[in-house]
Order: sequence, then C-alpha cells, then structure tokens
Amino acid sequence: MSETTMDGDIEQISLTEYTENAYLNYAMYVINDRALPHIGDGLKPVQRRIIHAMNELRLGTDAKYAKSARTIGDVIGKFHPHGDSACYEAMVLMAQPFTYRYPLVDGQGNWGSPDDPKSYAAMRYTESKLTAYAEVLLGELKQGTVDWTPNFDGTLAEPLNMPARLPNILLNGGSGIAVGMATDILPHNLNEVVSACIRLLDKPKSTLNDILEHIRGPDFPTGAEIISPVEEIIQIYETGRGGVRARAVFAREDGDIVITALPFQVSGTKILEQIASQMQAKKLPMVIDLRDESDHENPTRIVIVPKSNRVDVDQLMAHLFATTDLERSYRVNFNVIGIDGKPRVRPLLDLLSEWLKFRQDTVLRRLQFRLDKILDRLHILEGLMIAFLNIDEVIRIVRTEDKPKEALIKKFKLSELQADAILDLRLRQLARLEEVKIRGEQEELDTERADLQKTIGSKARLKTLIKKELMADAETYGDERRSEIVKREEAQAFKEKDLISTESVTVVLSEKGWVRAAKGHEVNAVELSYRSGDSFLQALPGRSNQDAVFLDSTGRAYTAAMHTLPSARGQGEPLTGRFNPPAGAIFTGIAVGDKGSQFVVSSDAGYGFIVTFGDMITKNKAGKSLLSVPKGGIVNQPSPVQDEKHEFVAAFSNEGRLLIFPVGDLPKLGRGKGVKIMNIPKARVEDRVEFMHFVRVFSEVDILVVTSGKRTLNLTINELEHYRGERARRGLKLPRGFQKVDDVTVIRGDA
Repeated sequence: MSETTMDGDIEQISLTEYTENAYLNYAMYVINDRALPHIGDGLKPVQRRIIHAMNELRLGTDAKYAKSARTIGDVIGKFHPHGDSACYEAMVLMAQPFTYRYPLVDGQGNWGSPDDPKSYAAMRYTESKLTAYAEVLLGELKQGTVDWTPNFDGTLAEPLNMPARLPNILLNGGSGIAVGMATDILPHNLNEVVSACIRLLDKPKSTLNDILEHIRGPDFPTGAEIISPVEEIIQIYETGRGGVRARAVFAREDGDIVITALPFQVSGTKILEQIASQMQAKKLPMVIDLRDESDHENPTRIVIVPKSNRVDVDQLMAHLFATTDLERSYRVNFNVIGIDGKPRVRPLLDLLSEWLKFRQDTVLRRLQFRLDKILDRLHILEGLMIAFLNIDEVIRIVRTEDKPKEALIKKFKLSELQADAILDLRLRQLARLEEVKIRGEQEELDTERADLQKTIGSKARLKTLIKKELMADAETYGDERRSEIVKREEAQAFKEKDLISTESVTVVLSEKGWVRAAKGHEVNAVELSYRSGDSFLQALPGRSNQDAVFLDSTGRAYTAAMHTLPSARGQGEPLTGRFNPPAGAIFTGIAVGDKGSQFVVSSDAGYGFIVTFGDMITKNKAGKSLLSVPKGGIVNQPSPVQDEKHEFVAAFSNEGRLLIFPVGDLPKLGRGKGVKIMNIPKARVEDRVEFMHFVRVFSEVDILVVTSGKRTLNLTINELEHYRGERARRGLKLPRGFQKVDDVTVIRGDA
C-alpha cells in the first residue's frame, strides 16, 4: 500500500510495489521506444530519428555530403538523448551495403568492411547523406500522413513513424533484444515482396502458399546460398518463428577452391583464422595453402589450395562448412510493434496484411490532406474571383474604409481567409490576365478534387493507386535476388580416420589373439616373430584409414581403427586389452574393407550367410552379436566376396570333404544363424568329430591351394568341377593324403 503524509509531501510506497512499477515502466520503454521496429516503416526509434534528422538537415540524395558528427549532434541534441557512439553505430549499420539489403545512408569515407564491420572511422572523419531509397520512407512525410509527437524536451515535434511506401520491415529486416522478448527479421528481396503485396491487394483471401509463389525466402546482401529445406522455410512463414541456414558459395578454378560469397554478417578474416588454425593443428592435411585475394572488384575471394587434384573437394568443403562460419544458422522471429502499438509475433501473411492496412491508411491520409489543401485553395480562388469581378468597388473600400477587411466581408459575404487573400494582392495581380489564370487554376483543382474524392470513396480505386505506386517503386529500387535457395547435403566434419594418410598396411592376427599392423602389402606374416606358444592365424591387406573387424568364436564382432593398431616391429598387443569378449572366447578371424564390402561368415557347424562390412562395425567394446553359433561350434575365418554373380563357395570339412556351389545361393543378412552350407550331423559337431573347417570364396580364374601337413594340392576350376553340388550337401572326398586339411589359400588369377 502507498501512503502519503502531509509533512513535506513525502510519499511512502512499499519496495515491492515500487520495483514492480519501475521494472514494468522500463520494460515498456525498451520494447516500444528502443528495441523493436514498427511494422509501418520497419525502423526502431533511433533509426527513425537519424533519418528524420538528416531529412531536416536537407541531406537528401542530391545534397552534398555532410560530416556525420553534424547529423549525430542533431540526433542526440534534438530527438534521441542517448550515447553518441551507440547512435553513430546505428547510423553506420544503415550505411553498410553488406549489412542492409537496401541501405538508407550514403556514406563517404571508412564505414567498415565485411571483414570487420566495426572498423569504421570516427564520426568526425566520415561524411554522409541519405540514399535514394530513403525517399521511400520520407517522400510523404510532410503530407499529413503521420502523427507527430513532442520531442524529449517539448521544443520540437518528431514523427511517430515514417510513411513508408514499401514494407521496409521485411526488406531490410532487423534485430533487437527487449525485456522478455526479441526480434530477428532477415532481409528479403524488394521485387518479391512487392509482388506478394500486389497479390494480396488483388486477392485478399490469398493463402500462404499463394504468397510463397512470390516470396521464396530471405535474400541476404552478401549473396550466400540458403540451404534450409523448403519445408522449414514454409514453417517459418506459417508461425513467424524458426531458423534459416546459409552457406558460402565456392567454385573451382585451376584446381583451387575459391570462395566468392560468405554468409550474412560473417567476417572473411575470421574464416581465414578458423581454417588456418585447423591447418596448424594438422586437421587439414589435404590443404597446403590459404590466401585472401579480396579487393575492391572482388569483395570476397578466399582461395584454398588442395594438396593434389585427388582431394575430394566436396568432402573437404563439407568439413569446412561443419567446422567454420562458412555455414551459419540465423534465428527468425517476426516480433514487431503493430498498428495498435502492441508487440506481437506475426506470421508472414498477417505481417503483409497489416502493413497493407497501414499503407492504405497512410495513402488515405495523404489524399485527404491534399483534398483539404485543394478545397482551401478553391475557397480562396472563389474570393479572388469575386474581387476581380468587382475590382472597382474593392479598390474603393480598400482606399476609403478604416477597416477594409470587415467592410469586404460584409459587402461581398466573404470569409476572413478570402478577405485576407484579397488584401494581400499586389497591384500587378490586378491585371486582366489574372482573371484567366484564376479560372484556369480553378478548373485544374476542380478536376483534381473530383478525382481525389472518387479515390477516397472507392476501395477499388484506392487499391489500384497503391498497386501503381508499389510497382513504380519496384521499378526504381528493385533488383535481382542475390541468395539462391538450393538443396544441399548436410555438412559433415572429418572423422579422425579421414585425416589419416591412406597408407597400405597388413593386419596380422595370431592364434592367441594378438594383433599388429605392418606397413605395405608385401608382408610374409608367417615369418614374423611371435610370442612363445603363439603362432600365425590370419593376415589381411588394407589401408590405414580403414576399420578392421575381429570375430570371436562365439560369433561376436569387434571394431578397431587400423591406424590405432600397434606396429609389426613388435609382437603386437592382445585384443582382450581393447575389447571385452565373453569368458572363454577366442578370436578366430579378421575382416577389412569399406562399408559396402561383403563377406561370407560361417560357423564350423556348417551354417553361414553373406554380410556387408557396415553391418559388422560397432563402437561397443563388448562387440555386437553377428553370427549365431550352434552348440559345440565356433566361428570360421570370414571370406571376402568380390563379385557374387561370378564367384563360388568352397567349403572344406576337417575330414577332407569339399563342396563347391555358387556364392549367390547364400542369403544376405545383417545378423543371424544363416543357412546350411555343408551338411554335417549335429552330434558330430557337438563332439568335435566332424566340422566345416574352412570356407573360401573364389572365381573361375583363381586357384585353391590345399595344405595337409607338408603336402599341397592345387585345384583349378576344371578340377573343382568334380566337387560341384547343391548347397547343404556333405561334399566329396579330396584325393588320398588330404583327409586332414590344415589350410586353404586362394591364389587370385589376376594377381
């Protein structure tokens, strides 16, 4: 409760009430008089006052440039009692062609650059005047189109808003942070917005889809690509909120990558720093040079030199888009102060409709103002005509009467305005030709009056007038769209293995599960040094930037990056230190390839299927379940499939049986038990009496080398024809002496 005492007129208010009122007053001030733009002219108060002050100083497009300090002095001294630096910065933004889509201030001197927008010179050095586009806001100011209010000290009047002929709120956009709310409006193309306004005037019931036939999306002054999906852009215009992503434009020139356009409000210097820091951190080994070739003719020209012509430019740029400001997101929030003086977030359709209502009201006020002027002038001309028709009597009254004004009013039934006009006549205007001029002026004004009255009284004529004015301004100030809306893939930063040089390596796995990687593919893995009690199991060639998958006896798969494996100079490291396999499991094989590579995986119980390398990869240290192994069985080494249409499966049992069938007979699965490859009785597998010992995939030009003890058997396609059969058969016995198969090697025919 507030309490007032009689002593000294001291008012006592509770702290809660005082702070609440003070904060609310401050909040409303910031919202209405500082941070948010008005829907009518799209300007915040400080911007409006700068434009008005420059107009009062007669700094139009035809004027000479004047010191910016002169303008700022008038602004803060007459209309905007705030800091001169903040006021000047607002002026600078309106002059920067890379910040405003359609600048309002024409600056001379250093007004900043895209690299550093705040590098502008002090206001005592720069000069400025209004641009031609500013006429869109100021042209009708003195025609009774807006309300005026006293300035902060009550000595002058300032306009509450500008009578904009175009929806500047969308054309130049704007941003601001108030109390509890903010606004973020991106710039748009003038021709597109005008076309949409005309569509709304012609068909007021147009839907958002109809409007979006004209307005494709924001249009940045820097010309960067807009890569947001069309659905997201539509959602923004439906709700008035959302986000837009923009991406730099680049081209290839003689093997170099040249960036020619940056996203809105992005500094080229910062981009250079971001890329250079990655080069120094060795995160861009495929880039050897970086240059800034920007100049007056090419405001943005950043050159990136790849290491060789084998570098994937699209992949490199995708990484830079993901890790630098070459791609940037912009928040959208159509929160503006409406005609009713209240802030509200408006969808695009509501925003344009309300602006058109503002424009119609403005034009009506302009027409009515002109009509009132014409009627006043016709009234005076009527009095002058009376005077000319009775010129002798008028001269007599003026010469003889003590109070000629009252006498004229009484004699000819004139108004005071008419009497004053007659008394203000000069002698030269008493000539006979003046009567002709008066009648001619009356006829012209009568014609204009009739036309104005028709327009004011007809909504159709009013809309036609507004359309003509919109089209005339579009013809004068419109230009082509700078930011194309394109569909692009989402940017992906390089993974660690993408930055590894693609060296040839051979992965070597021992029977005890120790792994290592040797440089090159010409490695005799059998002759490498192994720990006591351990020996060679399998070796596969690959590249240092690939992954290697290891299978254990239970059918689980584990993944390790090749470049992280220890060198073959030593004896390697145990895979159990990297992974957490089930108790008792042993590692039985390796697979190396790209995501689309295919392998035949099988258990020695006689089951298997084809799986892609991508389905084998996992980040889990405990691995992923890949192959379901029947009781008593273990997993065989996987065998790569290179051409499933022309390759065969060779299945060997430990008892020396061999079955050949097309690899296409096997199904492609992501995981599971698979189908029967070789018919082996379940009991014999469980007792480990008989099992499928090896599975190899080969082509017609390959040779299978079967090893049994010290004996070897080379089998070509002709000799293997004898062992052809249907999948799931038991197979035929190998020649005498090969009842026990120790190893099977595939010698490629193209090797």
